[in-house]
Amino acid sequence: MIYPLARAALFRLDPELAHDLSLKSLRAFRLAAGLAACRSGPDESRTVMGLEFPNPVGLAAGMDKNGEYIDALAALGFGFLEVGTVTPRPQPGNPRPRLFRLVEDQGVINRMGFPGKGADYAARSLRAAQRRPDGGPGASDPHAGEGLASPASQARYDTLVGVNLGKNKDTPLESAAEDYVSLMSALSPLADYLAVNVSSPNTVGLRRLQGREMLESLLGQMAAARRSLPIARPVLVKLAPDLSDEELDDALAAILATGMDGIIVTNTTLERAGLRSPDREETGGLSGAPLRVRSEAVLARVLKQLGGRLPVVSAGGIMGPEDAKRRLEMGAALVQVYTGLVYAGPGLVKEIVREL
Repeated sequence: MIYPLARAALFRLDPELAHDLSLKSLRAFRLAAGLAACRSGPDESRTVMGLEFPNPVGLAAGMDKNGEYIDALAALGFGFLEVGTVTPRPQPGNPRPRLFRLVEDQGVINRMGFPGKGADYAARSLRAAQRRPDGGPGASDPHAGEGLASPASQARYDTLVGVNLGKNKDTPLESAAEDYVSLMSALSPLADYLAVNVSSPNTVGLRRLQGREMLESLLGQMAAARRSLPIARPVLVKLAPDLSDEELDDALAAILATGMDGIIVTNTTLERAGLRSPDREETGGLSGAPLRVRSEAVLARVLKQLGGRLPVVSAGGIMGPEDAKRRLEMGAALVQVYTGLVYAGPGLVKEIVREL
């Protein structure tokens, strides 16, 4: 009820400042628990990739880049959170301004460029957010060495937590696998699943890793390294909405050939058709309502091509309960929101779960 007033104030601020202020408010005052706490019952739970999700509504990567706000965001009622994108080494990202609201279109353009404090910092944040056996923060994983994730190995956070992985900007594409393998090795013990981000448009050349040959090489090296890890978590691959049908089919073939565990569609788009906002020509990835139609089209093709062989997480353009419900009815195993929260507020998660 009060979010429209809060949004009016936040929208007067620089978008990146408003983003940081919102997260700090959630953590400092636990507004999330007071305004929109939602604990789902068994009717919303589902098992995907051997993990027991309390409900199918997740937070997409990008909001909590360093894993610093897990407790506060979990209180919003998410069935899972995806933190990151995490890179091996700290990096500042692209110059500001790099985040733009398209209010007339209910969209956001970002060209953040994976700003973050690096894998070591993210690991410390994740450890701090884990629950002890008595239910408090600071747990260590009591199930190390048990292999691919199982429901018994989950209860370390207040909700499931995935980590989105990306390469550093100055890492050459031919060495990208080294970044992803190092991140997988360091963060597997602290994550419920990992997501391989090769689809952000804001790191030069990154999307080339979605090509059949490069993607199969990258994922093959990750698969080989995962076999030697004491804790082997499910690995999903996040794809762009701008791939042609042939490129998308090639990426799916590479994902299947290397034994990955799931797919996230879609990341942000470079398309600008039909936008009205004055900031529509800003460079970067577009998210929110303008992505809805394309994201659903990609989801439909991916589901058809996979034929049930892998679970698919749907993201992009989910702005309300009907959007989420439609994606799940199409066949998505889970859904993720982000820009929808900017326009609808923290109560969106509760609304979606109630509708489901």
